[in-house]
Amino acid sequence: MNLAKVDSLFWKGKKVFLTGHTGFKGSWLSLWLSSMGAEVAGYALAPNTTPNLFDVLNIKGQIKTSHIADIRNLEILKSAMLEASPDILIHMAAQPLVRYSYENPVETYAVNVMGTVNVLESARKIQSLRATVVVTTDKCYENKEWVWGYRENEPMGGHDPYSNSKGCAELVTSAYRQSFFNLADNHNAVASARAGNVIGGGDWSIDRLIPDAIKAFEANQSLTIRNPLATRPWQHVLEPLSGYLILAQGLYEKGGSLASGWNFGPRDEDNRSVQEVIDLMISGWGGAAQWERDGAGQPHEANLLKLDCSKARQQLGWVPKWDLETAIKKIVEWQKSFQGNANMRDVSLAQINQYTNT
Repeated sequence: MNLAKVDSLFWKGKKVFLTGHTGFKGSWLSLWLSSMGAEVAGYALAPNTTPNLFDVLNIKGQIKTSHIADIRNLEILKSAMLEASPDILIHMAAQPLVRYSYENPVETYAVNVMGTVNVLESARKIQSLRATVVVTTDKCYENKEWVWGYRENEPMGGHDPYSNSKGCAELVTSAYRQSFFNLADNHNAVASARAGNVIGGGDWSIDRLIPDAIKAFEANQSLTIRNPLATRPWQHVLEPLSGYLILAQGLYEKGGSLASGWNFGPRDEDNRSVQEVIDLMISGWGGAAQWERDGAGQPHEANLLKLDCSKARQQLGWVPKWDLETAIKKIVEWQKSFQGNANMRDVSLAQINQYTNT
């Protein structure tokens, strides 16, 4: 098996339990997995926007099982995972928004911390499991506004409740791995994955830069930006998803030697400012698209954030394929196709194929 690529033959017939399958990243991953012949059992809350990628791609009709339920309910989660008897577990369900976490900190910690506890506790009961990937975020690190990238052994932290809850989820994953999944009779290798700022077609999430831009451009309105000079590790959604899949392949085949934390971020040159990203979007979108700065006071957000992905490159052979300009181009293509009532499953599969063949 070639660890440096997503191996469709590996995934054919594999039973995958995927939390968060109704979300933006989860819908893309569900489509990708099902297209390779994997048997996907999804577990998540119902989509909370209209439109949403889960419905647009008819993910429910393409995967084996779709549980609409809450990861905070341990008993229902245990039952669903036992029923699925998965080979591989990918945990993506989360409260993913920084600003929302300021308004709803208890919910954020309950979902992101205790939800992760519930997922790993349920996984302890599944004898068939060989690989588990817990997805967190680049914001899990204690941010010192460094100009260099954070490595996997840097301290966890997080200023805001969202970022901090993801640092806590990393600590939970590490504790469960050392306490329960490193035992001699255990066959489930557990790792965590930290991605950058993920963008792509079909994201209608609230309070995110690209969805807010598209909504404004479609309405011929000016986009309001909170912090145009903040830099982030921008990457197309297929980049980290390929990392999760390659990591899961490695965990399944090699076991505990890869059971640790992993960064899946863009190349250094794609750490760009918010203003640069939106200028690229405006250039690609055309028309009267424009932006202006929001002068209102805003809660704290990091200004500088960067990931060091040397470990994934050296040990997994994973490298980013699409630069930021390509990512923006694919987003505009996807959204224009959606506006034109194209078959979005076909459009999305075509982009997956373009990515894998790059």
